[in-house]
Amino acid sequence: MKISQMKKDQNFEGFYLIKTAEVRKTRAGKDYIALTFQDDSGEIQGNLWDAQPHNVKEFIAGRVIYMTGRREVYNGTPQVNQLSLRLPMEGEPSDPSLFKEKPPVNVNEVRNYLEQMMFKIEQATWQRIVRALYRKYDHAFYHFPAAKTNHHAFETGLAYHTATMVRLAESICQIYPNLNASLLISGIMLHDLAKVLELSGPDQTEYTLRGNLLGHIVLINEEVTKVALELGLDDEREDVVMLRHMLLSHHGQLEYGSPVRPHLMEAEILHMIDNIDAKMMMMTTALNRVDDGEWTAKLFAMENRSFYKPKLDQ
Repeated sequence: MKISQMKKDQNFEGFYLIKTAEVRKTRAGKDYIALTFQDDSGEIQGNLWDAQPHNVKEFIAGRVIYMTGRREVYNGTPQVNQLSLRLPMEGEPSDPSLFKEKPPVNVNEVRNYLEQMMFKIEQATWQRIVRALYRKYDHAFYHFPAAKTNHHAFETGLAYHTATMVRLAESICQIYPNLNASLLISGIMLHDLAKVLELSGPDQTEYTLRGNLLGHIVLINEEVTKVALELGLDDEREDVVMLRHMLLSHHGQLEYGSPVRPHLMEAEILHMIDNIDAKMMMMTTALNRVDDGEWTAKLFAMENRSFYKPKLDQ
């Protein structure tokens, strides 16, 4: 049974991918494994209690397992209870790629759209920098997730998030023509590009050493400076500094990791668009995991709020 098809208090069985597996201890000091299971329709969490050493070795992230269990809801969070796990036998599904979440769009369509949008960057310096960095990180950009867990945390999520933001920017610039569309689009296309350096990749995504110690905001600022110098551009000229400001300020607040708050109109709008798309994806993902009439789990990145899925058609 697909994870998205599971109903509350329903027993189920099937093959699933272990997305994450973390060994923890109960208050009594016994080991258990906190697991996240995944298929191409979604994911769900569950705990394997009283885990033995051989369980810890067998049930690891990236491995396909056969599971029976019961879908329940605890504190608003769908989870698997009464679970039983085993490894696949010969001839049974064991390829992790079969269980990956499918992106909601075709990656080639996203690539074509973003390549077309580069032509709408009319300011030469910004277009040259964007083109150079997209050439440099072409393969990774179109395959990496946009985050480890919070939003667009699936293969091609980074490009999908970027393209959606550019579409929003196109519409906003039509309503507010005093915005510099070239600057806004350039900033959006580069704002999360250094996630390809911050994260390890689309499978069992973790933070790299540079990701943990520096973060994608610092890393993209460095990348822009390096490529500007490679292109023979003075990194202190106003247009380069404006683009760097767009990237450095896109988290909006100092406490959220930006070393400077937005001081350009386009930088403020970039931050707002980023928030819109990230929060829409977080809410959509959470609501897709619950039934009509249920509440989502509390979303940490949205001030620990839960969201209700109405039963309007009943």
